[in-house]
Amino acid sequence: MDVWQLAWDSLGPLLRGAALGTIPLTLASFALGMVLALLIALARMSPLPALHLPARFLISVIRGTPLLVQLFVVFFGLPSLGIKLEPWPSAIFALSLNVGGYAAETIRAAILSVPAGQWEAGYTIGMSRALTLRRIILPQAARVSVPPLSNTFIGLVKDTSLASLILVNELFREAQRIAAFSLQFMVIYIEAAAVYWVICLALSFAQGRLESRLDRYVAHA
Repeated sequence: MDVWQLAWDSLGPLLRGAALGTIPLTLASFALGMVLALLIALARMSPLPALHLPARFLISVIRGTPLLVQLFVVFFGLPSLGIKLEPWPSAIFALSLNVGGYAAETIRAAILSVPAGQWEAGYTIGMSRALTLRRIILPQAARVSVPPLSNTFIGLVKDTSLASLILVNELFREAQRIAAFSLQFMVIYIEAAAVYWVICLALSFAQGRLESRLDRYVAHA
């Protein structure tokens, strides 16, 4: 089989795997991961040991173990405890947990970077701590956290390829299927890598535009 024709014929299935698998998996995992990261970050900053100690332990476990192991624990390990999840929910759960663990420290650092005077300003006009956090602190912290969180998002696009090992139909699993059928492993895997690369390039461009827009609202000395 002509390799160029194979590459052309494979492009459609690979793009379909990205559109129907990789991208939705990335978006769902990142959205849930951000919610979890914010909760973990706030618990990590709490003065209550019952909150900050479990948060520190969870961050340590997530950052200290490979994502592949986490995926396998969720998909293959939880059934031994009577909790059986299908491939997609398993992948989303493991990926969002991983994102939450890493992004929690990013969010915590961004919150701590906001001057203490901003808290005092909120209290001065009668805001509660929760309202000050929501209306004053978090919007400022969001601008600081955009670059590292954008990098986390781009990394997550590539990490979704590990979900193929728990039978999730996404870009890399589609590439494995085509390569096994055609036996042209080099061609198909390079083509799959190119698709990942293009997606990450597009996201990097969007990240740059977003940072430029946010930079206009930041006062410079």
